[in-house]
Amino acid sequence: MPSFLANSMSFDTWSILFLVGQSLVIFLVVVLVAAMMIIYERRMLALWQDRYGPNRVGPFGSLQLVADMLKIFFKEDWTPNFTDKFMFTLAPAVAMFTALLSFAIIPISPTLGVVDWDIGILFFFAMAGIAVYAVMFGGWASANKFSLLGGLRSAAQTISYEVFLGLSLMGVVALTGSFNLRAIVEAQADGWYIIPQFFGFLTFVVAGVAVTHRHPFDQPEAEQELAEGYHVEYSGMKFGMFFIGEYVNVVLISALMTCLFFGGWLAPFNLDIPFIPPAFWFMIKTLFFMTMFVLARGSLMRPRYDQVMNFGWKVCLPVTLINLLITAAVILIFSPTL
Repeated sequence: MPSFLANSMSFDTWSILFLVGQSLVIFLVVVLVAAMMIIYERRMLALWQDRYGPNRVGPFGSLQLVADMLKIFFKEDWTPNFTDKFMFTLAPAVAMFTALLSFAIIPISPTLGVVDWDIGILFFFAMAGIAVYAVMFGGWASANKFSLLGGLRSAAQTISYEVFLGLSLMGVVALTGSFNLRAIVEAQADGWYIIPQFFGFLTFVVAGVAVTHRHPFDQPEAEQELAEGYHVEYSGMKFGMFFIGEYVNVVLISALMTCLFFGGWLAPFNLDIPFIPPAFWFMIKTLFFMTMFVLARGSLMRPRYDQVMNFGWKVCLPVTLINLLITAAVILIFSPTL
């Protein structure tokens, strides 16, 4: 590096540039993983349902993802005249960027991550709350009854299940004493939280599927009822941002499950294998939960919207509250000085 350039920029400036560069790389990798999950999902569903998957583009369908990306890039991005054009354009951008920003708090390994915030989990819930506006804006700005119904469904379902999502994590936060995801992972060195927080994990799984609007909780965009729901009027890259944003959220929830309940980058049974980097264990665990999302889509039926809401308030809420009370009691009994 030229000396005049190095001298003209402070250490803090280089730190910021390094952080920005690292963030861009991680976000780009997340988008690519989400895009690859689309073809992975199609392959897995074909295997699960005993049928052929994509097999026309490239050897054994290996270039199907490239074809899909080219199609979405060159498809006409049409905005109907009867829409609120500003809100119509803003909605998919909000959906995409809130999902990507949430990845800033995910620790992939002891040294790999964007930021190490003590309020990491709270930041995730802040981004999840803002993401609700994306589907609300998309449903309302489309000036379409199916879009509006899908947006209203999504807002009610997401806000409700975010309550259960947050309560299911409080047991983990209480055991660790921190909202910092890196601290939560390090606290599991003596044992993963899946065992003491099993019911919290079950609730987190259900709420995570509901918040991402994945099957069987995809009522906001139910094809049979609402003709694609809140993005029925979207096309081109605007639809692509909604579409990829959904898979980014799936990767995000899978990564959170890994960090909160399965030890993040920690090897199972405290295995010490020098040639396997910690990030490998993180990726394997995250891929496992991504696969569970796919298999749930291929095997479960879609309940009615009222059944989804009843299940949340009558089952998930009591389970999370009981789990939190038991966790608090155990902490007070065995750590009375806290």
